[in-house]
Amino acid sequence: MPHVPSRFPHNDIMSLTSQHVRYDLAESVGPDLRLGTLFADGLGNALDELALAYGPTVGHVALRELIAARHGVDADDVITTAGSMQALFLLAFILSEPGAEAVIGRPCFPNARNVLDAVRMSLVELPMRFEDGYRLDVDRLGSLLSPRTRLVSLASPQNPSGVALSDSEVRDVLATMDRICPDAVLLVDETYREAVYGDAQVRASLVGRDRRVVSCASFSKCHGAPGIRTGWVITQDSALRAQLELAKFNTTISNSVVDEAIALRILRDLDRIMGERRRHLAAGLERVAAFVEAHAGMIDWIRPDAGALCCVRLRREVFDDAGVARFHHELALRETRLGPGPWFGDEARVCRLGFGVLALPDLDEALQRVSETLKAIAGAGQ
Repeated sequence: MPHVPSRFPHNDIMSLTSQHVRYDLAESVGPDLRLGTLFADGLGNALDELALAYGPTVGHVALRELIAARHGVDADDVITTAGSMQALFLLAFILSEPGAEAVIGRPCFPNARNVLDAVRMSLVELPMRFEDGYRLDVDRLGSLLSPRTRLVSLASPQNPSGVALSDSEVRDVLATMDRICPDAVLLVDETYREAVYGDAQVRASLVGRDRRVVSCASFSKCHGAPGIRTGWVITQDSALRAQLELAKFNTTISNSVVDEAIALRILRDLDRIMGERRRHLAAGLERVAAFVEAHAGMIDWIRPDAGALCCVRLRREVFDDAGVARFHHELALRETRLGPGPWFGDEARVCRLGFGVLALPDLDEALQRVSETLKAIAGAGQ
């Protein structure tokens, strides 16, 4: 039998795509859009004349113009990708070379870490802890950087915590990189940037702060269309953009023209779509906040800045390690799931709680089942 290298480690987060759970609080998305609603004027009218040919490698021009307008950049700075994961992979592949190092914030979406391992970059993790509110420690980052650092990978807002980088943190990160690794790229995954709550103001994209900042995102999370597998990468560095375009051409040539046509329709109606989704997220966040307050003796949390998710933690004085394991087991018997912290490189008593995907009555029921499980394990003395 041939030897097959294990470039991509297994992570149980794959269960999100393969194991259905009735009340899934482990999910990180919002409600899925429906084609019939999106194309209310008739799907056929919009797609009948669409030629199923190759699209431009950089992406549909009108789509890139709309993405650029929402980030304060030019359309020529934007390349569409097959979700943001293709953007992450291509960037890591381009920057990898013998001895190249990458620093990534942890906890994080596991695939963002795994692509760095897969291209054999030397990986250094920057821990961000629950007890510190998942805030970035710039001094600690500085201690991890070196002249060999080619990439610093962060997310704002983070997945799984929903915590966003502050302006001062970004400024200090760039200043630290200036001093130690001035040629490195700062990648910021901004997938949840527009998923704010209610009428809250959307923060400006960080991509305009410095030419070393690269932004990526997709339609999967706050836009409600993970099924079209469309995302983008933005850079104002012309040499890097040229390499990203070549890398995309040599892997997928172009995006699906059907997916990009759907993405274009979403962006043309995005203000209405996001208005509805932000109200839904605000209502979900309000319910989670009330739930945490009602169970403050057993759990605590970090309130998110944006996104459809947050981190909650089982209190150590109530749940020992065995109790944490029993909590997840008992919760599964109640057809409910939270995202275990180890999926993201966090401690086992931390869980990702997604409040965006479920309808509000189902979210109420899911939280009730979590409540019952917490009380059952704590009341039994573990």
